[in-house]
Amino acid sequence: MTTPPPPLVLSLGDPCGIGPELTVKAWRALKDHAALTFCVVGDARTLRDLDAPVTVIETLDQTADVFGEALPVLDLPLDQRPRPGKPDGVHARPIVGWIRTGVELCQAGQARGLVTAPIAKSVLYGTGFKFPGHTEYLAELCRDGDGPAPTPVMMLSARDLKVVLATIHLPLRDVPDALTVDGVVEIARITHDALKRDFALAAPRIAMAGLNPHAGEDGTIGREEIDVLIPAVEQLRRGGIEVLGPLPADTMFHDDARATYDAAICMYHDQGLVPLKTLDFWSGVNITLGLPIVRTSPDHGTGFAIAGTGQARPDSLIAAIRAADQISRNRGA
Repeated sequence: MTTPPPPLVLSLGDPCGIGPELTVKAWRALKDHAALTFCVVGDARTLRDLDAPVTVIETLDQTADVFGEALPVLDLPLDQRPRPGKPDGVHARPIVGWIRTGVELCQAGQARGLVTAPIAKSVLYGTGFKFPGHTEYLAELCRDGDGPAPTPVMMLSARDLKVVLATIHLPLRDVPDALTVDGVVEIARITHDALKRDFALAAPRIAMAGLNPHAGEDGTIGREEIDVLIPAVEQLRRGGIEVLGPLPADTMFHDDARATYDAAICMYHDQGLVPLKTLDFWSGVNITLGLPIVRTSPDHGTGFAIAGTGQARPDSLIAAIRAADQISRNRGA
């Protein structure tokens, strides 16, 4: 008999947001899919308060035994009951602990991938949390001893579009100075390697967006393409990586254009996220490239405004679970 792969693990995120509701809804949608078993790292009582059948397990190898009948939870309890829609710093340490435990389970081979429900960084900062977000914290947790932390790269995926961000949450005025030849080359190389390892593409094709309108139009509308992006593309091509561009961003995302590449590298947040969310608003997935573990997340926030109302849609979390499953299988987990 073939030994089944380890389960996925899902960190519950901010318990005052929509994470617990989405987790229950995702389990209900997937509980009959034995290949998509996951265990929650979080507070079992919060999930029971949502009228979910919950089974507290001691080890992850118990996940498959209960998944079809109850939501398996590795219970790391909160000190206080959360109030939906009322974020509270009292929950910050458990939230961070759930993420850390999820990473440790993946590193130990007990879980084959981590799916993270949304957090609010502002809630965590009072505890000394010093990272801009989930992604950077995960990279630190994946540091190998005293060596450098791996370089995490954010990919967003929806339908047939994958976009990778060269810069993330920066004011637009700071983006040009943040783009360097070495930085763009590193992001493209990590993307190329991930497309091969995580998405099983033998010969990945990458499209690179220009920063300026019309990709700078030969330097008449900005020089970033000439000074940074073209040298980066040339260096990548010399290294055997197929890269198109830099291309005008306004012609990169229609149906015919998307068929010419496997992933697009975009220079700033909205350049990549606007077309992706227009294409599929509800089912986008955040995938972290460049880590030794598999990590995905829904492409939305904590939803405090609708927490506790029952309105939250689980599409993105379900898509994130499916993506973590597929990536882990492509890695041979």
